[in-house]
Amino acid sequence: MVKANLIASSNQEMPIVRINGILVEADEIAREMQYHPAESQREAIFLATQALVLQEVLKQRADEIDLQALPFDNESTDEARLRCLLEREVQVPAVTESELELYYRNNPRKFTTPPLLAARHILLAADPVDSEQRSERADMAKALLQQLQQGQAGFDELAREYSDCPSREQGGELGQISIGQTVPELEKQLLRLTVGLAGQPIESRYGYHVIDVRQRIEGQLLPFATVRDKISAELSQRSWHKSVAQYLQILVAQANIEGIVLQGAASPLLQ
Repeated sequence: MVKANLIASSNQEMPIVRINGILVEADEIAREMQYHPAESQREAIFLATQALVLQEVLKQRADEIDLQALPFDNESTDEARLRCLLEREVQVPAVTESELELYYRNNPRKFTTPPLLAARHILLAADPVDSEQRSERADMAKALLQQLQQGQAGFDELAREYSDCPSREQGGELGQISIGQTVPELEKQLLRLTVGLAGQPIESRYGYHVIDVRQRIEGQLLPFATVRDKISAELSQRSWHKSVAQYLQILVAQANIEGIVLQGAASPLLQ
């Protein structure tokens, strides 16, 4: 991570920064700040200044070797020169097959399909901002759950009588559920459940759900051959980021930079 300090007088908002004698103008910093949201104005100024310094270092290197570049569609000349400079001067190590296989073995959860559930529910709807109503609905959900646990009533019966979801007409049946088929806060808890009646009502933005999981099919680890290209793309991108960061570090070390001290290997240009 780049660690940097701005060197500026206390009566100035913008630092006075030069790269090999070239001044970074205050209005440039002000325009660049829109791309670097931060918790404070000082931090935003720092991030914007840092980005402009690194851009200038790269521009000066491209000028030094008289680099010409043909822009792609929707690409400025400066962007094209930066792209061609990195392509020409950054050596990116190729990811080996053994590295791909090791990453696959060390991250099985990333390559396992999500579980598939067949479930039914009783929804006790509540306004997200009505705390009194939500409290009442939570108590009611617990009472219904207790009836089910004690065998005082059947799930179909209670769903048809109390559920505020259209699924009540089918006894609360939701069908098969996997990732992306319900709201995140419900999905996160739902996909962790085992077969049977959930021990507690689950809260979501819609209210409280009494859940009964009818069937659960665990996810399967995908074969290495299926995910190899995806792993290769991810690790190649990481390798590129690291190589560009090291290249930038060398350029920064060779430049005469006044007003800001850059140390480290990362860069906002890589985000």
